[in-house]
Amino acid sequence: MQMPEPDARVLTRKAEIVARLREVLPADAVIDDEAETRAYECDALTAYRCPPLCAVLPATTEEVSAVLTICHEEGVPVVPRGSGTSLAGGALPTADSVILGVARMNEVLETDYDNRFIRVQTGRTNLSVTGAVEEEDFFYAPDPSSQLACAIAGNIAMNSGGAHCLKYGVTTNNLLGVTMVLMDGTVIELGGAHLDPGGLDLLGLVCGSEGQLGVVTEATLRILRKPEGARPVLIAFNSNEVAGECVSDIIKAGVLPVAIEFMDRPCIVACEAFAKAGYPDCEALLIVEVEGSEAEIAEQLGLITQIARRHDPVELREAQDADEAGRIWLGRKSAFGAMGQINDYMCLDGTIPVSALPQVLRRIGELSREVGLEVANVFHAGDGNMHPLILFNANQPGELEKCEALGAEILKLCVEVGGCLTGEHGVGIEKRDLMTVQYAPADLEAQMAVKDVFDPGWLLNPAKVFPLAVSEARRAVAAE
Repeated sequence: MQMPEPDARVLTRKAEIVARLREVLPADAVIDDEAETRAYECDALTAYRCPPLCAVLPATTEEVSAVLTICHEEGVPVVPRGSGTSLAGGALPTADSVILGVARMNEVLETDYDNRFIRVQTGRTNLSVTGAVEEEDFFYAPDPSSQLACAIAGNIAMNSGGAHCLKYGVTTNNLLGVTMVLMDGTVIELGGAHLDPGGLDLLGLVCGSEGQLGVVTEATLRILRKPEGARPVLIAFNSNEVAGECVSDIIKAGVLPVAIEFMDRPCIVACEAFAKAGYPDCEALLIVEVEGSEAEIAEQLGLITQIARRHDPVELREAQDADEAGRIWLGRKSAFGAMGQINDYMCLDGTIPVSALPQVLRRIGELSREVGLEVANVFHAGDGNMHPLILFNANQPGELEKCEALGAEILKLCVEVGGCLTGEHGVGIEKRDLMTVQYAPADLEAQMAVKDVFDPGWLLNPAKVFPLAVSEARRAVAAE
């Protein structure tokens, strides 16, 4: 079908805005060609697409401030974008919005090993932060599965975690300070190279705010000494529920592994075919990793092994060397790519109490059979951060809607058992209309009142986080 020609007034308006942006940015930092802007029409939630008005790629905080000042004066919405790896539609543009990408902002600004911090521009990728300090035997703890590509900006926006968050926490536990630009171009500093600044916890407010409050351009991050050693153990079971019970028992025993990862049969089969990691034939497996000195590792693995044997595992394999440890982790790190070779999928990230794992896994299986869509489970079991992957055929009419309906039921289940809608992916557009499942009207009003303070025009990252009808009404009132 041929698309209608854009209204002449719309084209004139776009030309005016682009011209103003080109006054404050280098020529190649403003992208308005229709074909080129399609690179920004979606993020990793590819089921939804919308080309933006244009995209800009500033390289400094000052350039970000200049862009936001112009957009504020023109009343143009701005969608901040890191690397575009959001699985919740967090960087999906609207047709009238400017995408503000931070990919060119990737410099290390300061490193202080004595005080254990690094200050970086937020377009820098997660893994390259560790890359900048590993020669001195330091590392940056949060490790999302997309850490090779995802940007610190997006990690802060979604409060991302990763496999090792059980011991080291998620982004908010490793973020010391930020430089942030408000919608009107004002630059503010929150926190810094020290612990627990006085006053209101505005840094905690910003981390996980999904680009609703400002654009974070620089971040001061905690770096840690690498442990003496680490060793994973692979534990295979004949049912998801038994594997879930084993996780719950490990946590109840007071052991603190650095990671407990869960994979079920559909995921195991796909990962084995993809990565040849040497996984056993089983219904579910756990990868449990501990770290420390040899004595600490031996003591922790001894207790974990003792607990696991009470659940009659199919196989219990402790890594004997670095090569075997690498192969145990290879399949888990390849999981999302491996599943993508099989089918389209939607990845959820509801979080539940660890004690509810057996119950929730059983119910997800029941829902899967009722709806007729397969669900593969791979997730951070130690902190209950679920990642059900719902497989569907995007080319078959009605399958996406059926997938979304199943996803909504799974997320409602997470809330029902005492959990929450999102552990690290964020709300974005995926869960915005489920927010009323977790929050009462007064709770949502309090959250929106915070946005009113930081972004009174409701121009930052529109149509995200809050129920669409409510946020659009708020934006319309602000525009009056």
